Amino acid sequence: MAAKKISLPVLNWAGEEVGKVDLAPQVFGLKEEEKNPQVVKDAVTVYLANLRQATAKTKKRHEIHGTGKKPYRQKGTGRARAGDVKSPIWVGGGNVFGPDGTQNYKLKQNKKEHNLALRNVWTEKVAKGGVVVVESLNWEKTSAKEAAKALKAIKAEGKVLVAVNGEEENLILSFRNIDKLGLTEVNNVSVYDVLYFDKIVIAKDDIKKIEEALK
Repeated sequence: MAAKKISLPVLNWAGEEVGKVDLAPQVFGLKEEEKNPQVVKDAVTVYLANLRQATAKTKKRHEIHGTGKKPYRQKGTGRARAGDVKSPIWVGGGNVFGPDGTQNYKLKQNKKEHNLALRNVWTEKVAKGGVVVVESLNWEKTSAKEAAKALKAIKAEGKVLVAVNGEEENLILSFRNIDKLGLTEVNNVSVYDVLYFDKIVIAKDDIKKIEEALK
């Protein structure tokens, strides 16, 4: 069973409390026996692995630029036999087992485990006071100065993530250049995001979207 009912204050951009929002304990209030650190670790591993790009590449023997001529005669020189200067055992020669640019780092985690990982990290974030709920994401004009002022008013400090719907153009333009601040769509907040950012700013109505996705 989930933990008891929990709620968070709802703030306006001036930092004033204008109400409260109830959080689903099945998502934001897991009991200790319901938590699973392993699925959280797996989710982060999958996330970071899927960010990797196969840009590393070394040249094979046939890709090295150079002559194919035998560097010296086979016998009589006192040196080991050599076929050409592109040999892997020569400095500047080809690489035998290096990356070729086609390596695949992709990993997967099933949806049930991923959702459990999200419930785990959301529970921890709420318990530590890392979720700031605002009344709405409406923003009248583009102003980075006003955005910084608003973040200070709601006590969103350190590394801050603002969860948006992708339609708040003025807000996105105002917040996107603030130092240590990230923007992502509310339905795309990852386990890594919740762990990485100190504060997550989210609109009251969007809390329900998270709950509906994870229940």
